[in-house]
Amino acid sequence: MKKLKLIIILLPLFIIICSKSYAVEFQGKFLQGHFILGKTDPNAEIYIDKKKIKVSNSGYFVFGIDRDRKFDVTVTEILNGKKNNIIKPVFKRKYNIQRIDGLPENKVTPPESVYKRIKEENGRIGKARAINSDLTFFTEQFIMPVKGIISGVYGSQRILNGKPKWPHYGIDIAAKQGTEIKSSGTGIVTMAEDDLYYTGGTVIMDHGHGISTIYSHLENVMVKVGDEVKQGEIIGTVGSTGRSTGPHLDFRINWFQTRLDPMSILQ
Repeated sequence: MKKLKLIIILLPLFIIICSKSYAVEFQGKFLQGHFILGKTDPNAEIYIDKKKIKVSNSGYFVFGIDRDRKFDVTVTEILNGKKNNIIKPVFKRKYNIQRIDGLPENKVTPPESVYKRIKEENGRIGKARAINSDLTFFTEQFIMPVKGIISGVYGSQRILNGKPKWPHYGIDIAAKQGTEIKSSGTGIVTMAEDDLYYTGGTVIMDHGHGISTIYSHLENVMVKVGDEVKQGEIIGTVGSTGRSTGPHLDFRINWFQTRLDPMSILQ
């Protein structure tokens, strides 16, 4: 009888202790350019390098690691007044560097006459990437938007006539002109343009918590701003619009202004 009473007394204490311990889980590699999906107690606050980020009602959060990040990621969880710092080392990657000399100058630097247009378009793209909605579509597995040959990879960089250009922040998928492009994930269309200077036909979709995908060089754009598009639905066709040398899709993913490797969400 005494033993039974002891069990009854200790059982509520055990439940209380267990309810207060909730391990932070991570899905993804702590590698330059990678997408990281996290899970914690829905009541917790999460900070990435002192920046507070959203936690969904189910406890999910998300962030990304920059292409050139050289230092550890500090994830801070605050729950029930207690702070838990998690230090994650970031592993470096090697990127392809290609040098091409002897090109005509107009192939290296755009003419001054389009500077104003480029600045305005970049501002609008930046606003679309800055959206911090409560959508949670980022928790779903993404799919390849089009079948084709991977002709360009994330992180690679060209040095043209001795001038380092921006690294490539997406993957290029070569496919026949007019091939249908599927939405890689469910989301809301935040940009749908037929003719941007660099990217031509362009679609940007919001998947929640700062995660967005970009589809560039489209021949036909078949969605409009505000549309909710389900994963696998057709959003346009492969083209060679903007600054492009052949039919292909440039597919990208971002965490706000941090550009991530699309392969990290597809594998």
